[in-house]
Amino acid sequence: MSNSRRYSSRLVLGSSLPSTPSLYHPHSQSWPRPESSDAIEDPGVSQTSYPPQDLTEETRLLSRSPLPRYNTVSLDHATNDTFLRTRASLMKGLSWHAGLMAEIKQVGRGNLRKRSKWLPRPDKLVEDGPANREAYGVRVWYDDYTTIDWIHEFVKEQVRLRNLRSLKGCMGTLHNMWDSVKAWLLVIIVGVVGGCMAAVIDVLCEYLSDLKTGYCQTNFTLSRDFCCKAHQDPDICPEWTPWSQAFTVLSLGDPQWVDFLIYCGVGVSFALVSALLVYFNPNRYRGYQGQMKTTYYAAGSGIPEVKIILSGFVIRGFLGIKTLWVKSVGLVFSVASGIITGKEGPFVHVACCVGNIACRLFDKYEKNDGKRREILSAAAAAGVAMAFGAPIGGVLFSLEQVSYFFSNKTMFRSYMCALTAAMTLKFINPFGTNKIVMFQVLYDREWHWFELGFFLVIGIFGGLYGSIFCKLNSWWIRYRRSSWIKHHQILEVLTIALVTLVVSYPNIYTRMNSTDLVATLFEECREGDSYEGLCVRHTHEYSQVFTLLAVACLNKAILTIITFGLRIPHGIFAPSLVIGACFGRLVGTAVEYFYRVYPQSPFFAACGGEANCITPGVYAMVGGAAVLCGVTKMTLSLVVVMFELTGTLTYILPIMVVVLVSKWVSDFISIDGVYENMIRIAGHPFLDNQHECIHSKSTGELIQTDLEVIDINSVNTVASLKQMLRTMTHRGFADGGFPLLDEDLLVGYISCSELEHALEKTRPKGEDAICLFISPYASYTDIEADFDHSLNFTAYVDQAPLSVGVNASIELVTELFKKLGLRYLCVVEHGRFVGVIHKKRFLKYLQDVK
Repeated sequence: MSNSRRYSSRLVLGSSLPSTPSLYHPHSQSWPRPESSDAIEDPGVSQTSYPPQDLTEETRLLSRSPLPRYNTVSLDHATNDTFLRTRASLMKGLSWHAGLMAEIKQVGRGNLRKRSKWLPRPDKLVEDGPANREAYGVRVWYDDYTTIDWIHEFVKEQVRLRNLRSLKGCMGTLHNMWDSVKAWLLVIIVGVVGGCMAAVIDVLCEYLSDLKTGYCQTNFTLSRDFCCKAHQDPDICPEWTPWSQAFTVLSLGDPQWVDFLIYCGVGVSFALVSALLVYFNPNRYRGYQGQMKTTYYAAGSGIPEVKIILSGFVIRGFLGIKTLWVKSVGLVFSVASGIITGKEGPFVHVACCVGNIACRLFDKYEKNDGKRREILSAAAAAGVAMAFGAPIGGVLFSLEQVSYFFSNKTMFRSYMCALTAAMTLKFINPFGTNKIVMFQVLYDREWHWFELGFFLVIGIFGGLYGSIFCKLNSWWIRYRRSSWIKHHQILEVLTIALVTLVVSYPNIYTRMNSTDLVATLFEECREGDSYEGLCVRHTHEYSQVFTLLAVACLNKAILTIITFGLRIPHGIFAPSLVIGACFGRLVGTAVEYFYRVYPQSPFFAACGGEANCITPGVYAMVGGAAVLCGVTKMTLSLVVVMFELTGTLTYILPIMVVVLVSKWVSDFISIDGVYENMIRIAGHPFLDNQHECIHSKSTGELIQTDLEVIDINSVNTVASLKQMLRTMTHRGFADGGFPLLDEDLLVGYISCSELEHALEKTRPKGEDAICLFISPYASYTDIEADFDHSLNFTAYVDQAPLSVGVNASIELVTELFKKLGLRYLCVVEHGRFVGVIHKKRFLKYLQDVK
């Protein structure tokens, strides 16, 4: 009798049929996987050699066992009751604890760590309860590039809480109180550690950035701001020595050439250090066709990957200790090099790394990936608070931009985490200002209604540039990956760094680092102020300011397009603020010029003859918000961030109007922001729960009907099942699974990864052993009597797969994938199996619709 058959069904599109609802727990998704790491010895645990002899590296689905270092379970010498307890025996030997990075055997080849000898702690297992195990089966540990089982993690947490609440007496009360305190303690730890790291990075970035232009004569370890703190005018600072004065022998000709060469040489050197740090810390994973690919976790801003991790995707090592170290050090040198980048986006990645590592302190979060993501959402909020000193904006950013599921409880803890990070920065005071407001301004003038038209122009510019940037940057990244540049990433970084430094040096505004430039552009001119020539006293001086601002805006706008995507740590927040601030200041200065030339014009009647009616710094602030909205699609969180950045409420209404206009314009051209583009280019499986599509197909047109199924009434041997796995691999469905049918009736589902793991435990039994998926025996005695020639895989079967009717709407299918985090969805007709809709195919369909 055939052990399996090719299932094909004719679709009958008649009247709407009721679906067959059932609870569902998605299995770990077998997306492209990394190479296996070396074996990790665990004394006292029975080991199995990997891979089996009959599953070669060419045909096996996984590069290693989905359960490395689990206790080996002898499936042929157990009772059915044993299978209901296999979760405990399978997971007991796995080391979930944080190990030192030095203990990782190979860079980028697997991310399982040895149990740290400095943090010895017995493994604890949270049982799911017999009913849950029997219905939904054993889940293997989430492998690299898989999706988590959201509902399963939720049920596991509820069972843990039920057991905890059952404890009585004083000890039970203490245990419950300690369990409630863990979350708050954890977010406080993340906020304090993240704030300390942000302070160190800020100080080092400022010091090394100033080192390109000179040094402090009184104390070489001080930056320019600290060195010249005692002087009223920072432009007059005898303690700060340019390099041309230090090397007087070389400066006999023209000292400016010495300053220029050292400026470029030091900047390129810093860029080289950052690029080398990333290049020598690669991470490898296996592509769909089995080919090995290389990625660099420390490169980029990290926000796109954090976004898909919070949606349920698993990327082992992306939030690990090594990535945290490389990202932090590389970020310091990339920002200090003078490349057009910012540290604000990477701060979110750094904070999430701290949050992920801190979760290892408590089993409650270490062993539950759903709960862990609650802490990561809070850490993302702390990252924005670390970057801008904006705790409320950080919470809204986490809600609006990166989090997939954001409950009220998560929001409150995110607020606590962001507040702690901001308070830590306030206490450390890295800039010596005793303020957490990054660009504090004190505007003493109200805005006038006639200025609203100019604000709308700035908003339109922000939306247009944001859309153009996303399209051109996406094209450049694709070109980079398909050309010779792909294999010369260090040369690319050095070339762009050199070009940026050379073209930026002649202009005083482009020579400044991003933070100082934004702070200068936001300033309000008062009597006697200069602000690098921005404050003009006579009308004939405006032409020079117009030229410098226009060149700076064009310079930053073009270089940002080719810089974002380099394989160094970098962000997009600061460059967007700089571009918008330059354009806004340019518009504001032009309005100020016309007011000075035509003060009696009816257009300026609202000014009432005031000498200083126009504030160009306001236009710069509005412009920064407009471009940042157009690039990232931030709205509400951006308005709050701008308010917390500048510390003023006077101009909150113009900012809201500009952000709204910029969002409308950018959405009209392209619905996706820069982070969504990066996710799509990387090919990560992300289903955006904020976007809606108009569907033109029915559910029946999306299902996969020509697939391998397992008939539980047929004879399924170990050899035949392994052959089915090979077939699935060759057909490109290694991330799929097998529906279990009983005379065309859907009775269960088993994923390929779980089936392979079960087969790897059966080597002593032989290839002819019969495998049972849903036991037909009436009693445990019958099972024990038949174990000599059969194996029971019931513990690995999901006996309650979620299914819908063949005529179910696509909108219903979309909402099920979004709200439940499904990996696949079975389709039935009158209870009989028709096919499967896999998330990977569904995402491809949505991309085609867009």
